[in-house]
Parts: sequence; structure tokens; C-alpha cells
Amino acid sequence: MVEEKQANPQPSSSICPPDKIIFDEERGEYICTETGEVIEERIIDQGPEWRAFTPEEKEKRSRVGGPLNQTIHDMGISTVIDWKDKDAMGRSLDPKRRLEVLRWRKWQIRARIQSSIDRNLAQAMNELERIGNLLNLSKAVKDEAALIYRKAVEKGLVRGRSIESVVAASIYAACRRMKMARTLDEIAQFTKANRKEVARCYRLILRELEIDVPVSDPKDYVTRIGNLLGLSGATMRTAADIIEKAKNMGLTAGKDPAGLAAAAIYIAALLNDERRTQKEIAQVAGVTEVTVRNRYKELTQELKIQIPSQ
Repeated sequence: MVEEKQANPQPSSSICPPDKIIFDEERGEYICTETGEVIEERIIDQGPEWRAFTPEEKEKRSRVGGPLNQTIHDMGISTVIDWKDKDAMGRSLDPKRRLEVLRWRKWQIRARIQSSIDRNLAQAMNELERIGNLLNLSKAVKDEAALIYRKAVEKGLVRGRSIESVVAASIYAACRRMKMARTLDEIAQFTKANRKEVARCYRLILRELEIDVPVSDPKDYVTRIGNLLGLSGATMRTAADIIEKAKNMGLTAGKDPAGLAAAAIYIAALLNDERRTQKEIAQVAGVTEVTVRNRYKELTQELKIQIPSQ
């Protein structure tokens, strides 16, 4: 079968326009459709030798393992003996064989975790998975957090500090990098370490690993707060516009992004007749009512927003 394929093989004698080059899969040749010249031949096929027409067939015929997983201490390279206690035919093992497999499993677990770094990573990745699930973080954020933690281990930043604190700091750094709206208080509440310790580890990671973390944008918090309050898309859009206007006037500098987002949500809810109390919004945003009230006064005065009478 001959098909068009974007490629840039080196021409042998004449120059053929790239859009006139086709690839013949059966012969493994690049051919120019204008001159009929074979530009390159004997191309090695890098794909599998089998064909599959359904995902089930593809999974069954594939002979390779899964991709590397940063959230597993050995990245998922080593094998695991499961706990089903069944043979290849699906039959249950007899008691004698079951004890033997139990011994294999025990030594397999010991073989996977040999050095102190392996033990550290195994404990840290379990903790990262636990906190990530409680915060409903995506796999991309957890992978980024695992990568940051691995770099911290390589630099020796974990020595003398609690694993929980460094894991929480790595998760917060990953959330900031991926623009996932999560505050330090939210992450710290799921660990035994206090907020001050997590913040100290976060600053250490930024300084030693030289991680580029963007400034928190209040608009990243709007969607999350709005969804938790059950507000409409129009109200969230209004809140985002208010924050954009405030940013253009320089009102957001030095202010807590969660507090600004909460105040913008409060104003937008009043404007769109989806009233929510300051207490409700403050609880969802993780700030105090005083913060919401102060930011509300600043935004309405500086942006000259007319609030309809209640």
C-alpha cells in the first residue's frame, strides 16, 4: 500500500518537493511522484510485525510493558507477584504451593527495595499517592510532584527532614507549575506536618532545585470556587473579567490570589443574582470573611462597580 508520509529523506540526484514524496510501505521506499525516482530504499519498519484491529487484540498481542511511572519508587520497571494465588490456567494453588509462592513474594518485595534511597522513595510515593487522591489531583500533577521529589532526594534535601513535609512541598510546587489551584493550607491539612514546616521545605526546594514556578493567578481559583458553590458559567466568567480588570490596574500585586478570587466571585454572584454569603465563599476558598470583605471593598471602589441593592 502506498501512502503519503511527511518525511525529509536526503535526495540522491535531484531535488523533489517534499509534498510530492510518498512512502511505499510494502517496498520500504520513498518515491517522488513527479519523476518516479526512488529517493531512499530499504527503510526499516520500526513498528510491530503483527496487526491488531481492536484495543483488546492490541493489548493481547503486545509483548512490551507499560510506560515508566514516576509515582512508583522503581518507576514500574520491576515485576510484581500478585496475591491471587492462582496458576497460569486460573486454578487455585494447593496449600504447599501457596506457602512457596508466599516465600517468593516476600523475597521479591525485599529485592525491589534494597538501598535506603529505595526505602525512602517507596514510602514517599505511597504518601504522594495518598495526598494526591485526597486532593483529587490529576496524574500529570502527581507525576510532576514525583519528579520534583526525586530531584530533592538526589540533592540530599530530604536528609534531616520529614518525608511528609518534603512530599507536601513537592505537591504544592507541582500544583503551582501546572496551574492547579491548591493552597498550602489545603495540602498541609492532609499531613502530620504543620503549615510552617511545609512552607519551609517548599522554599528550600525552590532555592536548591532552581524550579521555575509562575506567580499564582487568581483566575485559576475562580473555576474551582465557582463549581464548589454551584454557580453558573456566566457568573464565573464575570468574576474572571473583574480579576482581569483589577490586574490591569495593578490591584492584585501582593494580594492573596484565593482572597481576590473569592471577592470577585462574591461580586459576580451579586451582579448575576446568584447570591452567596461571604461566609459560604470564605469557607470554600479557604480564607477568612474579613479577607473577602476587604478585597470586596477594594474591588468595588477601585473598579467603580455598582452593586444592585439587596
